[in-house]
Amino acid sequence: MTSAAPFPFARLSRLPDLEAPGLVAADAADRLILDESADARAAAAAGEIAVIGDAYGALALGAAWDGGTGIRVHQDALVGERALARNAAALGLAGRVSSRPLSAELVAGARVVLLRLPRSLDALDDIAALIAAHAHPDVVVWAGGRLKHMSLAMNEVLARSFDRLDVTLARQKSRVLVARGPHDGHDPVPAEGDADGLALRAFGGAFAGARLDIGTRLLLAHLPQDPAGGSASDPLIDFACGTGAVAAHLALAHPGRHVYASDQSAAAVASARATAAANGVDDRVEVARDDLLQARADASASFIALNPPFHSGAAVTDRLAPRMFADAARVLRPGGELWCVWNSGLRYRSALERIVGPTRQAARDAKFTVTVSTRR
Repeated sequence: MTSAAPFPFARLSRLPDLEAPGLVAADAADRLILDESADARAAAAAGEIAVIGDAYGALALGAAWDGGTGIRVHQDALVGERALARNAAALGLAGRVSSRPLSAELVAGARVVLLRLPRSLDALDDIAALIAAHAHPDVVVWAGGRLKHMSLAMNEVLARSFDRLDVTLARQKSRVLVARGPHDGHDPVPAEGDADGLALRAFGGAFAGARLDIGTRLLLAHLPQDPAGGSASDPLIDFACGTGAVAAHLALAHPGRHVYASDQSAAAVASARATAAANGVDDRVEVARDDLLQARADASASFIALNPPFHSGAAVTDRLAPRMFADAARVLRPGGELWCVWNSGLRYRSALERIVGPTRQAARDAKFTVTVSTRR
């Protein structure tokens, strides 16, 4: 049943993700995708709508508000998935949407796919190929984003998996690409790379791909030779692990020790597991999808390595790192160490001193700084 009232975008919340001025739960691209796909969604039967990349639920819940049922949703960020659940409950739509992994199950038989274009072309290639392989042959993909984050290369990527691509008129600095005629689909496979003795694996969308970013490379070069911890109950922790390069390095450098890697990104978690397996250390590396380190007990770790992100979706913010520092401080035992690498221009040292404890510089190059903070 379709609601007569317009969808209440203003009622959407980002929680449990960061909320701050300039960080929104929905934007003009979400509205445009819903408007452009309205007729197709109205004709879709139950279970024929899939949503991918929905930040906080605007697309899935907008479709449910208009009468859609059995809507399958994939969000890479765990906080986005939890925000969707909160927003669905608040709007009375919880029974109409369900979260799924990025797999055949997500898009099987779908005739309408609503997609927020990812910034990574590799991620877009994975998504397009998955839809082409498993959705209904008549599927139409409505892929939108903000103009400042779109490029002609996105058209080329979609053309690898679809016969026809139409482009809508721009509105409020947003645009939608409409893809039809799926062909040559396949399930996502990780990119492969090698660096500094590590075998790296990366599914589309994982930070830095199958290579070492310069910050992680600096951190690896200066990690301690004999870090405290490493037992099953007190593992070495790779916080915000990305593709799992630090976790694999720690496991290789310290045979017999246990490592725990955590990230809220589904693509990162899949990548880190593949990286651990490629290096033959998956029996000692546990990889978890988690918001911060919520699954870890207070004062339970002696060593944490962290390369904190500074993006919340497409927005750049310096508010993410302090939340991560605080959770690292919670998990560290007194005297435990947080080894952190960060862009020197962000000046995190005072925050680390305040939140974690005494902090010293371990290394610095032209762009990045590595610090060691001891839990007071």
